[in-house]
Amino acid sequence: MIDAEGFRPNVGIVICNHKGQVFWARRYGQHSWQYPQGGIDEGETPEQTMYRELEEEVGLKQDDVEILAVSKNWLRYRLPKRLIRRESMPVCIGQKQKWFLLRLRCKESDVDLLKTSHPEFDDWRWVSYWYPIRNVVSFKRDVYRRAMNEFVSVVMPFVKSNSGKGDSGGNKPTSHRHKRRGNKSTYNRNNQNKQRG
Repeated sequence: MIDAEGFRPNVGIVICNHKGQVFWARRYGQHSWQYPQGGIDEGETPEQTMYRELEEEVGLKQDDVEILAVSKNWLRYRLPKRLIRRESMPVCIGQKQKWFLLRLRCKESDVDLLKTSHPEFDDWRWVSYWYPIRNVVSFKRDVYRRAMNEFVSVVMPFVKSNSGKGDSGGNKPTSHRHKRRGNKSTYNRNNQNKQRG
């Protein structure tokens, strides 16, 4: 589903914890990290797509999160020319995204990156709020900055109210190499200081 300008409707998902850190995931078999996102199917609302992608990519259900905010407008980014498939019709030149800010309500161990047979991610970590803007692939950076600037007034008061629970700004990312839910050791935390964004 591509609009008249060549942009595919999409949702972006920012999940935060009580420290104001955000969920940062590594694409399956790659060294690229990003927020969960996915295309809106015909007949779906952005919110329906968000919950579907949340379950497919992160293994969480509606009751596992709370919606804190939604971007007011569609945020667009263009794909680099090398990634545009000119042979496909209609040609997709980029994504237009509705962004959702969610707060995790469940246990971290409920995250299941292997929920489907075709996982999007194979690792995840909590990172400080502004970390993704500096570390996402360059052509998504402006959209990430705009989404995070829009959500900061929602996240930061919440962080200040929980400031006694730990620092959220300067901590090193904590990596979670994922195994299937149900294993006694759901996450391997031995590589906390070895992972790069």
